[in-house]
Amino acid sequence: MIILDKPYVSDYLKNTATDYQFPVLANEYSKHLKLDSKTSLFSDEEAIRYFKTTPNARIYTNSENAIEWIMKHLPNTDLPKTINQFKNKFAFRKLTEKLFPDVFYLSLKPEDLDSLKVEELPKPFVIKPAVGFFSLAVYSVQNNEEWPRIKEKLKGELKEAALFFPSEVLDSTELIIEGYIQGVEFAFDAYYDENGNPTILNILKHEFATVDDVSDRVYITSKSIMETFLSPFTDFLIALGDLVELRNFPLHVEVRMDDKGNLVPIEVNPLRFGGFCTTADLTPYAWGFNPYAAFFQNHKPDWKTILKDKAGKLFGLIVLDNSTGLKAEEIKSFDYQKLLKKFEKPLELRALDYHEYPLFGFVFTETREENFEELAAILQSDLTEFVI
Repeated sequence: MIILDKPYVSDYLKNTATDYQFPVLANEYSKHLKLDSKTSLFSDEEAIRYFKTTPNARIYTNSENAIEWIMKHLPNTDLPKTINQFKNKFAFRKLTEKLFPDVFYLSLKPEDLDSLKVEELPKPFVIKPAVGFFSLAVYSVQNNEEWPRIKEKLKGELKEAALFFPSEVLDSTELIIEGYIQGVEFAFDAYYDENGNPTILNILKHEFATVDDVSDRVYITSKSIMETFLSPFTDFLIALGDLVELRNFPLHVEVRMDDKGNLVPIEVNPLRFGGFCTTADLTPYAWGFNPYAAFFQNHKPDWKTILKDKAGKLFGLIVLDNSTGLKAEEIKSFDYQKLLKKFEKPLELRALDYHEYPLFGFVFTETREENFEELAAILQSDLTEFVI
């Protein structure tokens, strides 16, 4: 069963539900999506009965907004506890500290920011909502001198984010400080089958503009990325599954790995793949299969066959966050066509209403490895060149 909710559902996911006849919860949001009449819809009662009576029932959510429904309607199942162990970053650190005992972390309330003795904390560190989403209100602190400026920006962003997202998605009442995790950052989608065995569906490398950059601007995947990291990331999922029982469970994982091969998780997002239908929807372009169907149908990708003709290609996910420094009401329009001309092979453009969310949209691209400069350029851009 699929639970669709704000902020965004792609046509690809909607078509998947219809084409494969995966039932969709008939909530208020899905009723406004103009789903195909052939889409199978479940009422609350049917959805509850399905999950409780169907062996190996599987739920996929496109958004953590759907967590509220699960907490309300499936309280006596294992799902709420399992979700909270991942969604709350402080709880996640407690869960995994046996595997990663050297990771420094502590929790605090926003009202404690002014009294925080930042000079006593190891640096660099990252501060963010304990329950958060999409790099919102996430800041890297490199030294004591920049803390007053970051602190004020964090306060303002917490207030703004509270207007856009429910507490199940972004909770502005609790923060976590973590030691900065060194290494290259990756994001990947995966699922555990009915026997608790993990399957990875994609792996993307997160590119950054600077050492203190925490934005989500550019992610790339390639044959070499898949071949290099498929095995160690699968090993991590096996170790994670030893800590908490995960069966019939999809997730989106972010990790860092240093040059010695040491892996440390950043976060694990439960019951979904990448936010805003991003990483999962890039997968058919890059690797030629449907990751949503793979989860529901227990498909294990044959990576040797999939990757055999992919040498020299980079597949990119470009996140067009509003980094212009302008408020939405100050922007008349965004020139998407000018943007697309910056890429040799744009695969898909998804424009969003930047008045509703702090994003102009997303672009999927295919780029030759020797032309990485086009991705480096958009990584460094504040996007003002595309704004009127």
